[in-house]
Amino acid sequence: MPLSYSAAAAAAAPSPLAARSRGLLRRPPRSAPVVVRCKKIDQLRAVNGLPPYAPVSNRSLLSPVMLPIIQDANIKNDTRLRIFSGTANPSLSQEIASYLGLELGKINIKRFADGEIYVQLQESVRGCDVFLVQPTCPPANENLMELLIMIDACRRASAKNITAVIPYFGYARADRKSQGRESIAAKLVANMITEAGANRVLVCDLHSSQAMGYFDIPVDHVYGQPVILDYLASKTICSDDLVVVSPDVGGVARARAFAKKLSDAPLAIVDKRRHGHNVMNLIGDVRGKVAVMMDDMIDTAGTIAKGAELLHQEGAREVYACCTHAVFSPPAIERLSSGLFQEVIITNTIPLKEDKSFPQLTILSVANLLGETIWRVHDDCSVSTKWQQLASYHANSALLCARFGASN
Repeated sequence: MPLSYSAAAAAAAPSPLAARSRGLLRRPPRSAPVVVRCKKIDQLRAVNGLPPYAPVSNRSLLSPVMLPIIQDANIKNDTRLRIFSGTANPSLSQEIASYLGLELGKINIKRFADGEIYVQLQESVRGCDVFLVQPTCPPANENLMELLIMIDACRRASAKNITAVIPYFGYARADRKSQGRESIAAKLVANMITEAGANRVLVCDLHSSQAMGYFDIPVDHVYGQPVILDYLASKTICSDDLVVVSPDVGGVARARAFAKKLSDAPLAIVDKRRHGHNVMNLIGDVRGKVAVMMDDMIDTAGTIAKGAELLHQEGAREVYACCTHAVFSPPAIERLSSGLFQEVIITNTIPLKEDKSFPQLTILSVANLLGETIWRVHDDCSVSTKWQQLASYHANSALLCARFGASN
């Protein structure tokens, strides 16, 4: 089949590389114009007798586009402070919220049939300062795990700051190794709270202040002593008849601080030594006086009950037992209600069931103390010990001066 003209010309033409080597192909001069042919389109036509025009938007391409704002009826123009309560001590959480003039945040906490804990926040906390009130009281493991899941839920909900308010810090007594191959559970719990996402911890009356160093986040430590001091100031007790007693050697520093605030009352110490059997000795004079035994917690009440028996043997007229945390493990109720104590004064950091109540028991609330501390943390104010003392003595300074001889 004969080739067409174009095909024959293409076959006869040398390759571009051969043509360039022969000098057959030359570059066009730089001044040669480049002609681009455009396709002709129809002209704009008049519409309804109006001259033709191209539609141009009045909005500049650089001007921002304002989207419509949809107002949610459930969103209130309130503070960024949020208080949520776990299931450990809801009554204390409600008192704290009432002191702050707020409502408790809506949260759904439930347990599945296999014991797993489910937590869901039912309101937005994005950018909020969240405080989670949850003491790790018995059952300690259940309440601790619930606190960790609450912290995780707030962190995943984009809360700005998360503060774990722990009125009673469980595992605080496991703060050192007294024997070989023991765990330091207080440090482990502190690491768990930190890793869960908490930014700050607020605790009340740690068993030992060294536990604050176990946290890698800020810790605000408040004391329940001012609340107990206020109550004692309301009782008609002569300051010359008072003596503060430490139930063991380990609580001497706590009892000394309490005695100093209680018009610098004298101090006595119950010294318990183990030589096959417990031998208890009393350091100090309590004869004819009102003995106030001060401790951070009462668990089974064995130590404080034996100390009260020793005080009565040494001639004490009345014995008061004071503590911040009432764990009250059996048989604490039987020991405390046996008639050894004139009154047992505790706070509500741990909820007390009705079957654990007895006539000598007095429960004081730390809600105002914790509520004021929460507000000061939220408002970036001081929560030092000096402020706590002023907060305690300001209302009853005249009463303290009259009954306890306090000079400040």
